[in-house]
Amino acid sequence: MPQHVVVTRSATEHAHTAEILRRVEAAGVSDVRVLTNDRITSPKGETEREAYARAKATLAVVVAPPSQLKPQPIPPSADWRLDLARGCPAHCQYCYLAGSLSGPPITRLYANLDDVLAPISSLSGTGSVTTGDAARGGEGTTFELSCYTDPLGIEHLTGSLATAVEQVGTGHHGDGASLRFTTKFDAVQPLLALPHGRRTRVRFSLNATEVERFEGGTASMPRRVAALREVALAGYPVGLTIAPVMPVPGWQQSYGTLLDDVAAALAGVTDLDLTAEVITHRFTPGSKEVLTGWYPRTRLEMDEASRSSKRSKFGGIKYVYPRETMTELRGWFTEQLAARLPAARLLYWT
Repeated sequence: MPQHVVVTRSATEHAHTAEILRRVEAAGVSDVRVLTNDRITSPKGETEREAYARAKATLAVVVAPPSQLKPQPIPPSADWRLDLARGCPAHCQYCYLAGSLSGPPITRLYANLDDVLAPISSLSGTGSVTTGDAARGGEGTTFELSCYTDPLGIEHLTGSLATAVEQVGTGHHGDGASLRFTTKFDAVQPLLALPHGRRTRVRFSLNATEVERFEGGTASMPRRVAALREVALAGYPVGLTIAPVMPVPGWQQSYGTLLDDVAAALAGVTDLDLTAEVITHRFTPGSKEVLTGWYPRTRLEMDEASRSSKRSKFGGIKYVYPRETMTELRGWFTEQLAARLPAARLLYWT
């Protein structure tokens, strides 16, 4: 729940802003300011941590710029990326957005929702991940909604996710597209009765208990697993995003328990369509600098000396686990997913 909401002048010109403000008022947020311009100023604080806390407590209703309206390929997850918002209200100490999004971590909600969703029609039938792929072609052209936000965590304030699910589910953008998103939240009730047409895959970010302590402000693992069952019973294709995998002490037992909990939750679900994506922890020099500023007392392991470095195609460096560790992790998850969750299709490992 935000403490502060700001609305840019341009955002007031879009009908979706009225719906956002209605939801903000219903949620009891009292500090709502409508700006006379489109400039979002950085929150101030005596320390970087204080400025971060103020930014995390702030939502901005803005107009997505043209650069954000041009979908980008997002392998290995989906054909294309669509952004309903930019920024996340959670407090994950390993945050993947740190270092990749510039400026303070204010969550920006996009008022021009129709413009954001418009490319679905023109891009259906294109892409290099699921479109035309023998294994995943049944998903059609896929659009990832959670690259730069957790859309379920802000859905009570936006309604944007439900609009997208309903439009794609009813064929508003044609019959060749599907949506997918990952969440660390469990407020799925507004989605359950939507005419989703099995064209939205709801994935839950799940992890070992020892890693959950790094995920502040999110739903607990048991609540996420329970929500997974709810959406599966409502007919949605579902998925597990097991990330970020960390080889914590006793990790085999911890992740084994997690897989068993998921299996128990999904028992008896008919027409189950279940996928799994497994992503190991990694960080960049830039993200480490940002995260240690936000969470100066974190106990998250980010020791370059114990990692292997990899260069991206653009020359950036990221630190991943050594080859031996990665081989052990990959072998275990491949084997145990097949044994404990035989219905799950492992889409990729990274």
